[in-house]
Amino acid sequence: MTVGQMSRGLRNLLLSIRDLMLSAGPLALLGVGLVVAAFWWLNPTPPKSVVLATGPQQSAYAEFGKRYHEALTKDGIDVKLLDSEGSSANLQLLREGKADLAFVQGGTGELKPEDRDELVSLGSLFVEPIWLFYREEAAKRVVRSGHLNGLHQLRGLRVNVGTEGSGLPQLMAKLLEANNIEAGELTLSDLSQTPATVAFLDGKLDALVFASAPESLMVQMLLQTPGVQLMSFAQNEAYSRRFPFLTPVTLPRGVVDLARNIPPRDVRLVASTTSLLAREGTHPALLQLFAQNAQALHGSAGWFNRAREFPSTLHAELPIAQEADRAINEPAPAMQRYMPFWAANLVERMWLILGILIAFMLPLSRIVPPLYQFRVRSRVFRWYGKLREIEDEMEQGSPDPTELRTQLDRLEAQVEKVSVPLSYADELYALRNHIQLVRTKLANMKRTTATAATESA
Repeated sequence: MTVGQMSRGLRNLLLSIRDLMLSAGPLALLGVGLVVAAFWWLNPTPPKSVVLATGPQQSAYAEFGKRYHEALTKDGIDVKLLDSEGSSANLQLLREGKADLAFVQGGTGELKPEDRDELVSLGSLFVEPIWLFYREEAAKRVVRSGHLNGLHQLRGLRVNVGTEGSGLPQLMAKLLEANNIEAGELTLSDLSQTPATVAFLDGKLDALVFASAPESLMVQMLLQTPGVQLMSFAQNEAYSRRFPFLTPVTLPRGVVDLARNIPPRDVRLVASTTSLLAREGTHPALLQLFAQNAQALHGSAGWFNRAREFPSTLHAELPIAQEADRAINEPAPAMQRYMPFWAANLVERMWLILGILIAFMLPLSRIVPPLYQFRVRSRVFRWYGKLREIEDEMEQGSPDPTELRTQLDRLEAQVEKVSVPLSYADELYALRNHIQLVRTKLANMKRTTATAATESA
């Protein structure tokens, strides 16, 4: 094959590609535009960062926040942890839009009517018992045995009930009121966890109240501190009947340290459940990702629950997000087992729209072959118009056959430059044959004219 033939073949290929692109281009642009519009409308790609309100440093909330940060980093999401005073403060941060998600303990904050429209729940994550630690020496001033088993025995003691932002003071106020304890009958303080624990160990406080998961470092430390006891709520069943947000739980004997038998006896406690709440406008993919990771972080057995008991969508104070309900109560999507989260999320959220677009575009795509055929054939057929003009002039008896022959030569030269795909070559060769036919007709006419002129002479 010569260089000229290769060049001509390449030119034909490029022309065919150009015709195909010009024919299918408008439809392709329409499809791309619809996909872009669908992508903008669905917004399937979640933001790369999210703010999670946790709690005081060294609290269980802070520890769980770190675990969520590590888990979501693997999927390219930066979880910014926002320290706070506790549940009530977290609820307010959600309302103000300063946090996207937050840990909130049931019963520690008063929900407003608008919260049901602005906030959603990703389910209950774990139980938070009320840990009431007291000093044995202080308890002996109240009861001879030095063991407290009811809130009514706190009269005359110095008790820290936590900061206002934690929500614990409101909860304790309800429990103290139920025990007919007036505010002046004990000395209440509102120190945060760390200063309160230091004051407690220094003997400046007689009792210390926490509402926290057992993962809290403070709880772990105080459970093993000599001279410090954990109060048993002997009436924990009654508390759960009086207050729907409370659940009776038991800290089993020896669960903290089997070798040292800590605690030395079963301890009856009351607990509330902590939920992960989110603002209504939080991206659905983020809600799904948090709910899925919640199963790994909170699904194992603990001191107060069996394996896979949490996270749970039961007994929620706020509406459960659809993404959380699917993630907790349904198997993981098949695509997420084999694809990265971002890719699986994109496909899951776009597949329906893409299906609709394909169903819409398929009928329109039928116009592409006729349009392509028209473009290719028009490169041949447009020269038939010029050939018809020459033939009309010839039939009308043009006075100058030489001019007509010149026009035919020029037309033939231009047609030789026309390139079409092989499937349309027959029409190009037909055009060339028709040019030759007109040329032959012109030659015959010229000979007839010459013969007539000779005979007349």
